[in-house]
Amino acid sequence: MSTLTDLLAEHTSLPGDAVGHLQTVVAEWQLLSDLAFADFVLWIPLEPGSGSPEFLCLAHARPTTGPTAYFDDIVGGTVTDEEHPQLRRALVEGRICREEDPRWHQGMPMRRETIPVRYDGSVIAVLSRDTNLTAPRVPSPLEIAYLGSAGDLCQMIADGTFPAGEPVADVHTSPRVGDGLIRVDSAGVVAFASPNALSAYHRMGHAADLVGAQLAPLTRSLVADPFDATEVAQRIRTALDGRPAMRIEAESRHGATVLFRALALRPRGKAAGALVLVRDVTEVKRRDRALLSKDATIREIHHRVKNNLQTVAALLRLQARRTTSSEARDVLTMSVRRVTSIALVHETLSMSVDERVNLDVVVDQVIPMLSEVATADGAGSVRRAGKLGVVPAELATPLVMVLTELVQNALEHAYPAGQQGEVVVSAQRSAKYLDVVISDEGRGLPPGFSLERTERLGLQIVRMLVDSELRGSLSLRNRDDKGVEAALRVPLRRNR
Repeated sequence: MSTLTDLLAEHTSLPGDAVGHLQTVVAEWQLLSDLAFADFVLWIPLEPGSGSPEFLCLAHARPTTGPTAYFDDIVGGTVTDEEHPQLRRALVEGRICREEDPRWHQGMPMRRETIPVRYDGSVIAVLSRDTNLTAPRVPSPLEIAYLGSAGDLCQMIADGTFPAGEPVADVHTSPRVGDGLIRVDSAGVVAFASPNALSAYHRMGHAADLVGAQLAPLTRSLVADPFDATEVAQRIRTALDGRPAMRIEAESRHGATVLFRALALRPRGKAAGALVLVRDVTEVKRRDRALLSKDATIREIHHRVKNNLQTVAALLRLQARRTTSSEARDVLTMSVRRVTSIALVHETLSMSVDERVNLDVVVDQVIPMLSEVATADGAGSVRRAGKLGVVPAELATPLVMVLTELVQNALEHAYPAGQQGEVVVSAQRSAKYLDVVISDEGRGLPPGFSLERTERLGLQIVRMLVDSELRGSLSLRNRDDKGVEAALRVPLRRNR
């Protein structure tokens, strides 16, 4: 079965930021599906040229609060404009489109609604909200609150304001709609609380009803730790101000542990309060302590590896200062740089909870180190352009080493002694590849240069890492005007 990333890489040319936004939408949309009692399907238009215009299904979410509209797997399938005309309308008009009359699908009535997915001012995909109408629904306060919240969030997707910002690492472990939902108005007063939300607050020590209460100060009074109490209240206020807030876990004075997540509601840019999801995790917390201890042990191992590597680098640096041979000193200095680059990766992993590395953070620490050496030799400076993004741990170390070697090679060979210049690390990311170009404006490659036959140790290390560890491609070529560019392409999908 094809994943969202596979389908995006094969059928679209969307830039990395737009791909990341669609991935964040899919990460968040179970919330939408449960609030709307409906299936949500993500569609993109296929490139024109082969028959009638078609839309491709990228992903599909079924509700846990109601019957599904699709019993079969539809991911990877296509529909035409004639079969689903609302998709094209939402894409072209950039607004939510609703069908006036239900249609029949596989023997059951279904109502369709399409929501444009807007990012950076442009519509990049369309969501289909498909509701199975076979089960009669009573307009209870819970259903009214759920549907109203779903409508606000759908409008925010069409506005381009939800999901907001970068993907959050904890979205899959955050409370869900069925765990407990509270709707607060723009003044912070509870307008609706689901039965599970009431139960969670009862276990925290609040015996009365929640409706009509100021949620932030009430929650603050129930949490045992004063710092956690202040933080929970602040995150609820942050959502009321229209800003995204990550989840937080807090223990009450009565011993119950509860997860909180607040979501801002601002359809069409107007303040409409916030949703607060809550989940009682008291028992889960006890069972997870062993796993948390294991994760902490892994991070501690990365921390100790980093310390050991820094010790090795310090010893090599000390030996370089004591040697009288300039050639040996240069070799030791390069070894210090390589060991330090690996240590930076382990330092990042020691602070990560999911064995993933933000390359921009690591490279921004390596670049000043290279620039200092280059400035001392009078060679030039290094600058990064574009985002490298987050990669798995197994890619991080070889990728950082490759980038370090290529930048160092450019600094050493591009500019003659005493000449100042700049080396630029340009990154562009899609769903399938990470493309990095290291360019300079120096004297170019020597005549007859061959990457495959070069005897430079740094480039030999680069070739080995690109072929065996990264499974990517690398080319060095003269630029049209002047200088050299090294083009590195690394596949982000690993075939196992």
